[in-house]
Amino acid sequence: MTDPAFARIEADIAANPVMLYMKGNKQFPQCGFSARVVQILNHMGIDYTTANVLEDAALRDGIKQFSNWPTIPQLYVKGEFVGGCDIVTEMFQSGELAEMLRDKGIPVRVEA
Repeated sequence: MTDPAFARIEADIAANPVMLYMKGNKQFPQCGFSARVVQILNHMGIDYTTANVLEDAALRDGIKQFSNWPTIPQLYVKGEFVGGCDIVTEMFQSGELAEMLRDKGIPVRVEA
């Protein structure tokens, strides 16, 4: 039997080229780490979808198991797990995030 949270996560990342699991949503982040990733994606002009893990305990636990990553936020691009706040921030600062997004066909308005 498939875990319902895993099924939802698989559907989310399949349907949304850039998917961010976070605390809160892009209009109202509810933790500093989630807010930082939202700030980066917004600055770059990325079109992305969010899922609020605070609204669903099964999703909150499921995303950690799905990625084998213990923290939230978690960013996925074209179905691939990119990382959390620290990794996304480092990739943004080095220019690697913009390069990776462009390589995957995601339009980037501002690189850094």
